[in-house]
Parts: sequence; C-alpha cells; structure tokens
Amino acid sequence: MQNPFESGHIKNYLLFYASIVVIVVLFFIASTLFHDVQTQEKKVFDNEVKEKNTTKVQEEIQRKKEEVSKKFKLLKTAY
Repeated sequence: MQNPFESGHIKNYLLFYASIVVIVVLFFIASTLFHDVQTQEKKVFDNEVKEKNTTKVQEEIQRKKEEVSKKFKLLKTAY
C-alpha cells in the first residue's frame, strides 16, 4: 500500500472537497440573488358583529344552551 501523503491522494481529496463547497456556495448565492420575494398584505379581519345580527345570534346561542341543558344534567356533588 502506498503512503497517501507521498502519492498526493490527500491533496486530491482536499481539492475535491473544496470544489464541492464552492459549488454549494455558488448555488446558494444564485438562489438568493435571483429569487424575488413577494410581499403579502397583512389581512385584517372584521371582529365587530353587526347590530341587526346580534339579536339573532344571541337568540340562537340561548336556544342551543337550553337544548344542551335539557340533554345533560350536572351532578349535585363532585366526586
């Protein structure tokens, strides 16, 4: 077996590794330079409920609460 330090194998491996690193860096630079980032508008949701719908919504909620209270009854004591 030949000595890798004398035959130049180590130098070849280091050059190969350096060339791979350079190629990866070049691809990274190319992908960041030519990639345009699109900005998105911030979405704001309307959290206010309109007045004419609030009474309907409240009535619906109250009706559902009554239906649920008819189906389920809580125990008087907790275990």
